[in-house]
Amino acid sequence: MKNLAIFASGSGTNAINIINFFNFNRKYDGTASGEQQTANVKTVICNNKNAYVLTRAANAGIESTVYGKEELTTSPSRLLQQLSELGIDYIILAGYLLKVPDILIEKYNGRILNIHPALLPKYGGKGMYGHHVHEAVVAAGERKSGITIHLVDEKYDNGKILFQAECSVEPDDTPDSVAAKIHTLEQMYFPDVIADYIKKGL
Repeated sequence: MKNLAIFASGSGTNAINIINFFNFNRKYDGTASGEQQTANVKTVICNNKNAYVLTRAANAGIESTVYGKEELTTSPSRLLQQLSELGIDYIILAGYLLKVPDILIEKYNGRILNIHPALLPKYGGKGMYGHHVHEAVVAAGERKSGITIHLVDEKYDNGKILFQAECSVEPDDTPDSVAAKIHTLEQMYFPDVIADYIKKGL
């Protein structure tokens, strides 16, 4: 069984979906995931002490640690030690808004996965996260959007693409309605893609 660390910055809907999938054998729709033996979420790492993901993690019995931005991005030695002590095999970015430091990418090369709320390479890069992405998609008159699950490298939203899923963008869609469609895709696919990727590495 592999150990996962989830990095998150916000409400934690993707984080708790992953925790439920692996630790409690439960998919987003309440059905059994059948993946409780593949991996186990050991910890949540967060850069925001007020993020609701910390409450979700506590309610699920998952330990969490808050690190300041400077420590996470420029001197992550304490974080690296924590991940090593927990035996972390994979890092999952679930709504994590900071750039992952190069030293972490080097140590976990090929073992850091991220989900992006658009069809990369479009609408990626620095500053393209959350609602900013959906606003840009609608403003550009795109007829489709979706999710991209990819490996993380030294550049924003640049790593190898593992999976994409699409949704339509209708003329009367708003950034909020596009966000709802994207959220459904995230809940449906992210845990399964993580599980499949881990199995290939076992």
